[in-house]
Amino acid sequence: MKQLTRRKLISLSAVGVAGLALPVGQVQSVAPFGLPFSGPPTAFGWHVRQWYGNTRWAYRQRRALYGAGQGLHFGVDFFANCGTPVQAIGDGTIIAVDGPYGSAPHNLVIRHANGYASLYGHLQQKAGLRAGQVVRRGENVGISGVPTGADCDTHPHLHLEIRTANLAGTVNPVNFIEADWSGLTLGLSAEGLEFELDLNDPLRWQSIYDQPDVRFGGPLLNDFARPWPG
Repeated sequence: MKQLTRRKLISLSAVGVAGLALPVGQVQSVAPFGLPFSGPPTAFGWHVRQWYGNTRWAYRQRRALYGAGQGLHFGVDFFANCGTPVQAIGDGTIIAVDGPYGSAPHNLVIRHANGYASLYGHLQQKAGLRAGQVVRRGENVGISGVPTGADCDTHPHLHLEIRTANLAGTVNPVNFIEADWSGLTLGLSAEGLEFELDLNDPLRWQSIYDQPDVRFGGPLLNDFARPWPG
């Protein structure tokens, strides 16, 4: 499947809240995946909490938390109360349950026919599935939880990644999931919904669509000499 990251974007002056620049013209192919939750986003149900890529939060934690991911947040975080059913974003085959892929305490990885794999992290409990099992888009595959050491009152969320075929990198889920992304933040503002600005290249990575791929173990991509805000 051809990756959809190379869309033409409107100018930075037209970028709205949280860097929601809109693609110009027709999208060349249909996004192959769906959202991991059913129903519309709500303040107390589920909504986007942190974008993929060079978020302000990821930039501040580029070495402490995200050094292995080249300094970027390499998935999309969805606020979701603990116990919220999580759905497969596409048809596929389970290849790992609680595998060595981070996003503790529990995770699940599904391999899809287009070569990509989806990872569902910070699940509340071990998924009741096994490697080799076939699942369908929209099928419940787990329940949302929190990272190890966090709690359901302040940090409930699902961490969703789309990984490359060898699982050694990630691509931007926004460009692979069919959704009205502009409404999924509910208009909220947070460091995870804004992007760090490189004053030496201020147009780069300021849209939810225009975020770079990640190669695990590669060098930092956002070690800016002139960041704003610092």
